[in-house]
Amino acid sequence: MLWLKRAWHWLTSMRTALALLFLLALAAIPGSLLPQRQLNQSNVDDYIAQNGKVAEIYDKLQLFDVFSSTWFTAIFVLLTVSLVGCILPRSWDHYKAWKTPPTKAPRFLAKMPLHATGTSEHSFEETQARAKQILGKWRVAEYQPDEDRAGVYSISAERGYARELMNLIFHIGLVAMLVAVAAGRLFYYEGMVIVVTESGSYEDATAVEQSTEFCNTSPSNFDSFRAGRLVDGTELNPFCIVAHDFTADYLPNGQAEMFTSNVSYAQGDAILSDPSTWEDYELKVNHPLRIAGDRVYLQGHGFAPTVTVEWPNGESRTQTLQFRPDDLVNFLSSGAMRFDPPAGMYPDLYERRQNQIAIQGLFAPTAQWAGENGELLQSGFPAMTDPALAIDIYRGDAGLDTGSPQSIFSLDASLLHSGALQKIDRVNLMQGESVTLDDGTTVTFNGASEFANYQVSHDPAQLWVLVSALVMLSSLVGSLLIKRRRVWIRLEPLSDGRTAVTMGGLARTDRAGWSEEFDELYRELLELPDPDEVEEDELYVHD
Repeated sequence: MLWLKRAWHWLTSMRTALALLFLLALAAIPGSLLPQRQLNQSNVDDYIAQNGKVAEIYDKLQLFDVFSSTWFTAIFVLLTVSLVGCILPRSWDHYKAWKTPPTKAPRFLAKMPLHATGTSEHSFEETQARAKQILGKWRVAEYQPDEDRAGVYSISAERGYARELMNLIFHIGLVAMLVAVAAGRLFYYEGMVIVVTESGSYEDATAVEQSTEFCNTSPSNFDSFRAGRLVDGTELNPFCIVAHDFTADYLPNGQAEMFTSNVSYAQGDAILSDPSTWEDYELKVNHPLRIAGDRVYLQGHGFAPTVTVEWPNGESRTQTLQFRPDDLVNFLSSGAMRFDPPAGMYPDLYERRQNQIAIQGLFAPTAQWAGENGELLQSGFPAMTDPALAIDIYRGDAGLDTGSPQSIFSLDASLLHSGALQKIDRVNLMQGESVTLDDGTTVTFNGASEFANYQVSHDPAQLWVLVSALVMLSSLVGSLLIKRRRVWIRLEPLSDGRTAVTMGGLARTDRAGWSEEFDELYRELLELPDPDEVEEDELYVHD
């Protein structure tokens, strides 16, 4: 039991708490330098693929899941326990000190850092009353001659107890913030969804009708969703939004200046009403829509090309699918699409699978051509002024009937390597252009839409984190401004009716400004003039 007691005393010391706080800040560094799974799984996968064995070691050390790792959680819990263990005994000690009268005056006040002696022209009773009046805002204790160490009536006064109180409140605020953050991670949820907006550039606008509505009613409605351990996804705040457009403002050099998306929204029972009656909101970067306790952020954007495949029998399939921006400056993007042929053309299921169409390639919002023959597609500007598509077209089994999830940004490499998909053409298409394949099938690039990336965030502890931070800041300022100091006054009646005054002062913390305050108390008690108004004669002894 002795070692447990020692371990507890070590853990609950302020030195240990400071060390753990520093260690927590140090442990958070990998979370800001390395990609995190909670933020972007694909970035983590790319990092592991590019860095091999080193990245695998990082993964075993949970460096890609820093803030949910075992070791980070352990430091967090130890810090919280350490702070609570520091605060409780300090709070009790502070309470006892608050209730304890100021200590008696030392025998020799002349040995105090600040001291002064003088004679009051008033009687003992008048000087005593004046001293009590001057120290009205101080915590005062009187000691009779038989109680005083020097055998003289004395007054002990102390001020600045609130400094320690502010210090305790600061640490309580820190613990409250840690608890609020931990509670927030249990009850939060955050989802990302890509919505292709109504605005776009098309050769045939009738071919690109699509839903621009999103409802926060189920985790399955999100493209990615993560939540705290106590959130099962069945109690999301119900609301819906409709994305009408997306506008990006660019400087002449292509730098983005502002992103804007006009949306309409409704919550609760209003979702069932006519969408034309929904409320409108102009969503901008760092200006989220606050609705039903959630926040909807405009996170990013990209482009979604529209491609139509028409088979020889006249039937067609049209898809609008977002491409991944590989160049975040001029938004050269990559992606893939898969098309299943009409059932009537190939009654046999196996034959139909062998005639699926798949495309993979690049999209440029403002096309520029490079290379010896001008066949390499590049993007010259991030805005969509002259869209183009450079694609490889494949025929074969695209994996649509396997039941396995497929990447929307690339085709399955195993299908290409095995020959299940055979490349039959490589083409560059401007908006409205088509290519006819060997069997009479045509592939048309209709145009493109801009998509917006919306993030829905819910954190019930956010307000408490803010309150805790404000309490910490205000109490820290208070602990720095408040100075704890003590003053002792001995009064001894003289035979001529006057009163001998001896004073001593001690600053329990920083002495800055205490000398001036002590001087002021002395002059006020003895009714002495301001030293600036008299000649430079020493009125009292003072170090």
